Amino acid sequence: MGEVHDRTLAAAAALDPSAATLAVLLIGPAGAGKTSVAQYWADHRRVPTAHISLDDVREWVRSGFADPQSGWNDNSEAQYRLARRTCGFAARNFLANGISCILDDAVFPDRPVVGLGGWKRHVGPGLLPVVLLPGLDVVLERNAERTGNRRLTDEEVARIHGRMAGWYGSGLPIIDNSQLDVPGTARVLDEVLARAIASPPSW
Repeated sequence: MGEVHDRTLAAAAALDPSAATLAVLLIGPAGAGKTSVAQYWADHRRVPTAHISLDDVREWVRSGFADPQSGWNDNSEAQYRLARRTCGFAARNFLANGISCILDDAVFPDRPVVGLGGWKRHVGPGLLPVVLLPGLDVVLERNAERTGNRRLTDEEVARIHGRMAGWYGSGLPIIDNSQLDVPGTARVLDEVLARAIASPPSW
C-alpha cells in the first residue's frame, strides 16, 4: 500500500512539481544567477519552501572567516564542510516538517571534497541537483555587479566557468539561462524537476 501511495505522489508531483515537497540543489558558477533564481522559485511555489544559501551560512562566521578567495586551505575547507553540514541539517529539519528546500552552491565536478557526495550525505538521497550554466559573457557581466567578497576577478570567473563545463555529460540536468530572466529560468527549473522526479538522475 505504501509503495502504491508513493508512486501516486510521484506521479502527481511530476505533473505539478510546484505542489511537491522537494529538496533541490542549484549548482553553478559565480554569476550564474543561482541565488536570484532560488529565491524567486521559493517565493512562488504553492507549498512552503525555504531557500538555503551555502555562501550565506559560510558568512555566519565573522571573526576568523576563511575566505576561499584568499586561497583554498585547510581552514577554508573546514569552514566549507561545516557550512555544508549546517545547510544539510537545516534542510532535513525543514523537509521533516513538510517544507521544501532549495539550496545553492558552486559545486565543482572535478573536486570531490566539495562535490555532490557531501550534499547527498547531508541532505539525503532524494536531493535533486540542477546545474545553471549561462555563457561566460553573461557570468562576467553579472559578476561585475557584485560587491564585497562576492565579487571575483574576471580571470577567476573565467576559470570557474571553465571548470563548471565539466558538468556536461555528467547526466545532471543543465539549464543555459543566458537568454532567460529569473522568472523564465524558474519556469524551466520546474520543467526540469518534473522530468527528474519522473526519472531521477543517477549521481
